[in-house]
Amino acid sequence: MALFRHPISLALLLFSVFYLPVEALADHNPWTHTVYFENDLFTGTDSNYTNGVKYSLISQDLSPHADQGKLPQKVLEYIHQIPFIGKSGPEYTHKVEFSIGQNIFTPQDISRTDIIENERPYAGWTYVSTSYHRKYSSEDLLDYMDTVELQMGIVGPESFAEETQIFVHKMRELQRPDGWDNQLKNEPGLAAVFERKWLFHPDSSSRFNYRIITHAGGALGNVYTYLNSGGELRVGWNIPRDFGISLIRPAGSTRLSTHSKFSMFGFAGVNGRFIIRDIFLDGNTFTDSHSIDKKAAVADLSAGLAINYRNVQFTWTQVLRSKEYKGQEDAHSFGAVALSFSTTFDFGGMLN
Repeated sequence: MALFRHPISLALLLFSVFYLPVEALADHNPWTHTVYFENDLFTGTDSNYTNGVKYSLISQDLSPHADQGKLPQKVLEYIHQIPFIGKSGPEYTHKVEFSIGQNIFTPQDISRTDIIENERPYAGWTYVSTSYHRKYSSEDLLDYMDTVELQMGIVGPESFAEETQIFVHKMRELQRPDGWDNQLKNEPGLAAVFERKWLFHPDSSSRFNYRIITHAGGALGNVYTYLNSGGELRVGWNIPRDFGISLIRPAGSTRLSTHSKFSMFGFAGVNGRFIIRDIFLDGNTFTDSHSIDKKAAVADLSAGLAINYRNVQFTWTQVLRSKEYKGQEDAHSFGAVALSFSTTFDFGGMLN
């Protein structure tokens, strides 16, 4: 695949975009921020995948045919020398993303101090990730987007998941989680992820419309290794031509930009995974730790509502996750909210 033929060029591209000083960008080719928050307290529980937070920043379009804003000309010339960007046609857009996040996992009974053998381990995953998004826009009914993501982080006490959960529970006067002494041990984590999304967009001349999005991909690493696929149906008013609702999952980002039109739509989706490895259930890779027999097939069913107004989009999603390990009493449910907005940057001003 073309995305994997120039790994050195891709690495240099990501370095250029995120670490070289640049000036403010044009309003019509902005950078997009998204803040995510997921928690099972929305459904009255406090276990399994109990909390997730993430911040992501997606760049302006770096294509030669896009409005270049005020990026330094030398940086642009270098970026456009990368073959899979410089030689792409006007139907393609190219963006990069930087994210930072933390996920927290606990057993069902957080009041116990001993290892609960028939429940999942305590675990935290704090990570940074860098992604490359290539989007193809068609005049016909079908667009697609390829995403390559590299996640790096730490599992274990140095993820500071214990401190995060204890602090939040203390602030909200909730049950103190007393079993963190049994959490997974420190282990550096690495995951390489690829996913392709397809967008079916019928005639968009009508303000009330629908969209169908499908996806397929996989991840490889010591944190998780899996294959996944799924889809989403969206129905509503002025639905944006993007690739579905973003949740906190590898290569799941879809909000390459927001738009100024008012839009409101409902959606329902599914994401299924065939899991080969999940460190949060299988335990540490290189040392002994608490572990539990996982289920190979897991599915997420989701539904929610999205509202976009003046370049800001807010999304609420309710997720039902099937049982993840043998002996789990019930499926797990959690709520997710995400806020996206697009801005320009004056990197040069910030660095002066």
